[in-house]
Amino acid sequence: MNNLSKNIKHLRNLKKLTQEALAEELSVTRSRISSYEENRSSPTIEFLIDFSKYFKIPIDIIIKNDLTKANDVSFIEVGNKRVLFPIAVDSENENLIEVIPAKASAGYLLGYDDPEYIEQLEKIKLPFLPTGKHRAFPIKGDSMLPMKDGSYVVAEFVEDIKQAKSGYSYIVVTKNDGMTYKRVENLIEEKGCFLLKPDNPSYQSYQVPISEVLELWKFTCSINTQEYEEHELKISSIINMFQNLGVELASLNKLSR
Repeated sequence: MNNLSKNIKHLRNLKKLTQEALAEELSVTRSRISSYEENRSSPTIEFLIDFSKYFKIPIDIIIKNDLTKANDVSFIEVGNKRVLFPIAVDSENENLIEVIPAKASAGYLLGYDDPEYIEQLEKIKLPFLPTGKHRAFPIKGDSMLPMKDGSYVVAEFVEDIKQAKSGYSYIVVTKNDGMTYKRVENLIEEKGCFLLKPDNPSYQSYQVPISEVLELWKFTCSINTQEYEEHELKISSIINMFQNLGVELASLNKLSR
């Protein structure tokens, strides 16, 4: 719980709040804030929920990550690559997903670590996703059949790219080639690289040095859009497709209980 005590103190300081002021905001005593920050006691679940809502950061992010390198309460830094992105949650403390527009996907390489770029992206919520930071990426080409051009992949952010699992598909963001969706063979220990393998046999596999990889996102789910006309695939239409899917699955979950 060492990260937790440091994070509580650091986030409070970023807000320029005294222990007494934060205690008043969260309706607890100043001594409780002091006890949590000094790691003399563990925060209650109720406190973590209120603290999470106040700072608009998911509880699992606060517990699992060292946020002391962050210089803004709306952003966190993960790993040693200065990867910054906003953490947005809704009123139920569920993580929101940024959607990268197809027409603007080329600009992602320039904006992936720019808080202003990420903040202005459209956001959706998919209630069936596992815990973690997710983002929706447009797919170009047909190298990953049956995924077709224009589909969207929802993927989970991988904090440590060295932990990539061979045989799984990922969104890989590289310095020179930008964003690509491929199956990954982890050859870091042997060759210091990833082997990116398309599922379509018409395309060749190729190696990418690990030093070139800026971000890695593991496939979670996809939406195929090939049945739609190009004019229908505006960002608003894509968002509606995601949301409708989420509503449908939520309904099924209720019926199965």
